[in-house]
Amino acid sequence: MAMTASTMMPLGTSAPDFKLKSTENQWVSLSDYQQAKALVVLFICNHCPYVIHIAPKLAQIAAEYQKQGVEFVAINSNDAEQYPADDFAHMQAEKAKRNYPFAYLFDETQDVAKAYDAACTPDIYVFDEQQKLVYRGQFDGTRPHRISSGNYDSEKNPATGEDLSAALDSILQGNKPSEPQLASIGCNIKWKAGNEPK
Repeated sequence: MAMTASTMMPLGTSAPDFKLKSTENQWVSLSDYQQAKALVVLFICNHCPYVIHIAPKLAQIAAEYQKQGVEFVAINSNDAEQYPADDFAHMQAEKAKRNYPFAYLFDETQDVAKAYDAACTPDIYVFDEQQKLVYRGQFDGTRPHRISSGNYDSEKNPATGEDLSAALDSILQGNKPSEPQLASIGCNIKWKAGNEPK
């Protein structure tokens, strides 16, 4: 696992298009979210300790803000052949386990991750009503506590989601999220051999 920071796509960027299959075997596209007051696009996976750390709070925040017209969509772009814990079947199990109230999509070609310049899990992007980027960066300032190699404890410093919540509150109040915005930190996206971004 290589600890990686998000690349921080320029604010104002239009949301790159996508059409990917969800864990419910339905095709989901960017156009499905045209009516959203804001759209949160998350690059996550099943096995990353940084995603596992935020997962319970992420599910809670998504459920709360969906009631206010905010939409969420999560995308897994990891190489499932080299990392079978991130394959489609495990994605289906993960969505059920975490009670994610949003579509969880598989980016098998990794083209969508490249279009978003995604680098880590979790990598978080928030787009406004015009699907222009207004926030990108961390979920909050917490990180999982490393006990030993491969062992992490999220109870010691639980996720709050305060950075994402503050960004969404600003949008819903008709404002732009404040700056500076801090990069997300997580595991690097597991690129297929030869498919790594330049």
